[in-house]
Amino acid sequence: MCELYRAKNELTRALIALAGETRAKGWWHAYGDAIPDWFELYVGLESAASHIRRYDEALILGLFQTRGYALAVYQHREEVTEDERERLVQVRLQRQFLLTRRLPVAPRLEAVISEATLLRIVGDRPTMAAQLRHLLDVGERDRVGIRVLPLSVGLHRGVEAGTFVMLEFPLGNRATPDPPVVYSESWTGALYLDRPDEFAAYEKVWSSLDQLALDEGQSRNLINKIATEVHHG
Repeated sequence: MCELYRAKNELTRALIALAGETRAKGWWHAYGDAIPDWFELYVGLESAASHIRRYDEALILGLFQTRGYALAVYQHREEVTEDERERLVQVRLQRQFLLTRRLPVAPRLEAVISEATLLRIVGDRPTMAAQLRHLLDVGERDRVGIRVLPLSVGLHRGVEAGTFVMLEFPLGNRATPDPPVVYSESWTGALYLDRPDEFAAYEKVWSSLDQLALDEGQSRNLINKIATEVHHG
C-alpha cells in the first residue's frame, strides 16, 4: 500500500513498525497456557481502556487482590498444578500495574463490590483481613473509586446480572473511539458484548447499582469495620 501511494520512506517505516506493533503479543503471553484464549482478549481490552466500571458479586476483583487472597482462590481448583497456580497468581499481580502506570495514563476505575464479597472468608482470617486493608489502600488512589453495595438493599439488578465489567476506550488518534464493551465471565468462557443496545442495558444496571451503593466514605468505614471484625475473629 505504501508503494502504491508512493509514501515517503520515513512514513513507510513508521507504518510498518506500527503494523508490527499491533500484532505484537502482550506481556500476558509469557504465561503460556495458564491463561485461556478467551481471557487473553479481556486482558488486552483492560490494558487499552480509559474507563473501567465493574460490579463484583462473589470475589474481590483481581486488580485489587493481594497475593495471599489470589493464592487462596486458586487453592480450590484441584485440576490446577502448583506451577500453573503460581503463574495464574503472577498474571493477576502483573495486571495490577495498570492502576499505577503513567503512560498511557492509568484508566479511571469505578468498582462496586457486594458486601457479601467482603464477608466471605477467602483463605484464613489473617489473609482476609490483609486483603480488606489492601482494599482500603487501593481506594485512596486518585483514579480509583471503591463503593460497597450493602446486603440491606435486598434484591437488586446486580444479583440477576452477576459480575460484569464495562470498558470504554480513549479516542487516541482515531476519528471515533473503539466501541465500549461489556465483559461477563463464566466458568468456561466469557461474553464480549459491544452492540449499542447491549451496552445501554448494562448502563441501566450500573445506574441502579450506583444509586443503591454507599458513597466512598461510607464504604471505607464499612470495609474498615469488617476488617477489624475479621482480624479479631
